[in-house]
Amino acid sequence: MDSKSYERYSRQILFAEIGEAGQQRLLDSSAVIVGCGALGTALANLLVRAGVGRLRIVDRDFVEPSNLQRQTLFEESDAQEALPKAVAAQRRLRAINSGVSVEGIIADAGPKNAEELLRGFPIILDGTDNFETRLLLNDVAVHLDVPWIYAAVVASYGVTLTVRPGQTACLACVLESASPSGSEGELPSAAGAEDTCDTVGVLGAAAGVIASIEAAEAMKLLLGRAESAGGRLVSFDVWSGRFQSVGVARNPECRACARRDFRYLEGDAQPHLTMCGRDSVQIHERRRQLDLVALGRRLAPTVAEVRENGFLLRFRVPPYEMTVFADGRAIIKGTRDTSVARSLYARYIGT
Repeated sequence: MDSKSYERYSRQILFAEIGEAGQQRLLDSSAVIVGCGALGTALANLLVRAGVGRLRIVDRDFVEPSNLQRQTLFEESDAQEALPKAVAAQRRLRAINSGVSVEGIIADAGPKNAEELLRGFPIILDGTDNFETRLLLNDVAVHLDVPWIYAAVVASYGVTLTVRPGQTACLACVLESASPSGSEGELPSAAGAEDTCDTVGVLGAAAGVIASIEAAEAMKLLLGRAESAGGRLVSFDVWSGRFQSVGVARNPECRACARRDFRYLEGDAQPHLTMCGRDSVQIHERRRQLDLVALGRRLAPTVAEVRENGFLLRFRVPPYEMTVFADGRAIIKGTRDTSVARSLYARYIGT
């Protein structure tokens, strides 16, 4: 470390748990973040400022005006230009710290490319917005024996869990060994679909708290302090001030970390998508039963032209039209892009 770097990180070096040797270790380390929304931007900002030497950011989306309230790396000009989030984040982070390597990749992480995108990094970090992708990350991390940190935020509430494969509970242990209504991480609603930022909103302050915890856990792992990380599901509600830290035991029958059934990585768990007529995609999701009346009430403040007839629910998210059936199946009209269809389904119905 030269004198310029020493001065830059001097206040962090003074922290006894890091010191000069720890700071050098951070500078020599790397991490990959999947998702660059509220969590991902706050997390990337913290890690780049802390001096993590190499950071890869994977995101499929572009910057919109509604992002600016909480996604801290983006500016109005990014939204006006509809820049891909990975590109905008890369530019801003390089300007924040020219001494680190930042690589923004525009991609939709899925079973076919996940290992290629994530392999070679000592830690995988969650900045995603849906459980389908999170369970994919969990499969990849367990398969590669790489630590990863799950995190989620909606409304004023957030939750995070550090996973050390083979040593602590993985995300599948937490989510798949209990009923949906019993898992704090899933944030289910009475309509049979999870609450999402597009239906109940989200506070930037909540994302900031959870991203800070996630960043601290990541630094522990990168510094070789694994004994201080993992094994607890941490949640915080910034509105009520309620904080919880709950020990989570491994499930000896866990589908992922015990039986090594990587169905998300193998592509067996994702909803089957097909083209459905001109400019339409059908999602064959049949793992849930939806209360269409309750779902319609929940969506009404955020979407247009909500109609429900006892058999299906139809609404518009211009320029798209979504038709949802009680068994979870949906038709998204206005696109032939399956990634757009998956994103809309995750936003308004959940995964």
